[in-house]
Amino acid sequence: MQIDRLVTDQNDLAFDPTMGTSYQLGGTAKEIIEMIKEGKTREEIVRTFSEKYAMDPREIYIDIQDFFTKLKLYGLVE
Repeated sequence: MQIDRLVTDQNDLAFDPTMGTSYQLGGTAKEIIEMIKEGKTREEIVRTFSEKYAMDPREIYIDIQDFFTKLKLYGLVE
């Protein structure tokens, strides 16, 4: 998975050293990327954020799906 090669920093930047591409992330996006790199599924990510922010999992699922669509568009996930 392409996302595994991203390096993130404390300033919410992600850098792909093989492509020389940088991405500005929000804090939540950085958390999601770290969870993906840890091997968590979309469902596990949704559950984590649902519990953390006391939100309806269906709403979070939609946001997570949108984020995965963007990652796919950038070629970072399949």
